[in-house]
Amino acid sequence: MKLGLLTAMFGDKPLKQVLEIIRPLGLDTVELGTGNYPGGPHAPLKELLGSKPKREELLALIKGEGLEISALSCHGNCLHPNKAFAKKNQDVQTDTIKLAELLGVKTIIDFSGCPGSDPKAEQPNWVTCAWPPEYLDILDYQWNKVVIPYWTKQAKFAKDHGVRVAFEAHPGFVVYNTETLLKLRKECGKNLGANFDPSHFFWQGMEPIECVKALGGDAIFHVHAKDSKVDPVNAAVNGVLDTKHYGLEAQRSWVFRTCGYGHSLEWWKDFFSTLRLVGYDGPISIEHEDSLMSSQEGLTKAVEFLKQCIITQKRGAMTWA
Repeated sequence: MKLGLLTAMFGDKPLKQVLEIIRPLGLDTVELGTGNYPGGPHAPLKELLGSKPKREELLALIKGEGLEISALSCHGNCLHPNKAFAKKNQDVQTDTIKLAELLGVKTIIDFSGCPGSDPKAEQPNWVTCAWPPEYLDILDYQWNKVVIPYWTKQAKFAKDHGVRVAFEAHPGFVVYNTETLLKLRKECGKNLGANFDPSHFFWQGMEPIECVKALGGDAIFHVHAKDSKVDPVNAAVNGVLDTKHYGLEAQRSWVFRTCGYGHSLEWWKDFFSTLRLVGYDGPISIEHEDSLMSSQEGLTKAVEFLKQCIITQKRGAMTWA
């Protein structure tokens, strides 16, 4: 496994400055944003797609720091019922796949997206319950009329370009847990898999280690290292579905935390061991969304913490004399 970061945490700085900041940390990979929700200042699509020298310059810059690109990220909602918004997101995703092929990057990261409730809807509709029965009708429409047709087509497009699509399971989108990720993969092809981020599983009440086992190594293409912490008192009163602003940390049922500030070193050691157990030996990309720490502090603490538990050497079979 190789440790790196999603550079979006330093989205206000040029890539060269980001690389200078992270140089003392001894990382192995960088994950670059190309657009949509995270923005794309570190991998400008049009500029890189239109210029081979610019692509060579980017690769040389990354290689010169002893790093490699783990993935290109274009987290968006290509299924948004607003056709203009959806097309903008789709164009970014399509160009990201094309750029990944040209750069020799095998994985792009996206959200699954979320359609509206029906063809006339103007906003996405994330269904969280099975009753009243119209919610099941919404799910039937979303999956069979929108989600499966779109991602079947895009999975083939990505495969034709030698690229895999890794979904970050995230509430608000149709893929938000283990079951929905496996469903999309089954319906649309094995070129679709997981960008496994345990933080989103924690606060929904899942055990990420068991989710890793259920997914298996073949379905996990990329891993985000991010923690979250459930407030037991607030959650006991209001549950974990929380729409309060992320800045209201004391009032929320849960918040994102830097690795180690939500769960113990023992848990993270077990997590990485389980990833290795199912056959995953890919990138571990730190994503910073801890509102109690600056990006610099959160990243530094995460690196120090994760280096104590990440598994960097390939396992070998035990032999007996």
